[in-house]
Amino acid sequence: MKQMREGKAMQRLAGLMRKAVQDYEMLAPGDRVLIGVSGGKDSVALTVGLALLREYIGFDYQLQAVTLDPQFGGAPGDYAPLADLMARYGVPYQVRRTDIGPVIFDQRQEKNPCALCAKMRRGALHTAAQQLGCNKVALGHHLDDAVETFYMNLWQEGRIGCFSPVTYLSRRDLTLVRPMLLATEAEVKAAVYEEGLPIVKSRCPADGATTREKTKEFVRERCRTDHAFRQKTLHALQGSGIDGWRPLHTGRNSFAVPQQQD
Repeated sequence: MKQMREGKAMQRLAGLMRKAVQDYEMLAPGDRVLIGVSGGKDSVALTVGLALLREYIGFDYQLQAVTLDPQFGGAPGDYAPLADLMARYGVPYQVRRTDIGPVIFDQRQEKNPCALCAKMRRGALHTAAQQLGCNKVALGHHLDDAVETFYMNLWQEGRIGCFSPVTYLSRRDLTLVRPMLLATEAEVKAAVYEEGLPIVKSRCPADGATTREKTKEFVRERCRTDHAFRQKTLHALQGSGIDGWRPLHTGRNSFAVPQQQD
């Protein structure tokens, strides 16, 4: 375990993660939690934050980090910096090579690859969790992701909804948790930058050319004129209680963990 004192940005991120974990009862004593580490800032910050949180949350849980290498271009990725980082924080780590890249871009030549890629990655991650004896999977979604998902669902599908803070996968007997959902993307970036955490850039040919990028720009523009825009959306999600967003500590509702088939 790393012995240096973390900076203020990482301490703030860990504090927001602690609040989310407690508000939504994401973790419990004895949990074995799988983290899918792509190498991007979100998954790296999530891993370090959960490792730090073990020191003062008041109960013990285990972590297992896994990188699913999509092997874009048919070549394996280099994740040595991530292996070093995991060793510093005492997190067991595996790299699993997959054929996701070749299947999507070479064999099927998907014009809109993101949905299929996400589905294949989810399946591989859930399988890894089961094989490694994990009962929970931690995902690196932050508040900006939630805000963007809410508006994408509204505009593209005409429905009110978002991903859930906690989701039980009945067919897999796994629970998905999102410990960073109260932190903004800027807060995640600040923690990663301050700590000098290593980032492995995605080699995906479609990286940055997605519908979500357009929504992200809309949210950024709205926040320039209304600094409380993200928090207003968060309060709307929590106040309505849709998709399990009402915090447990309010006592206004019993909390039902949403179920979905994966």
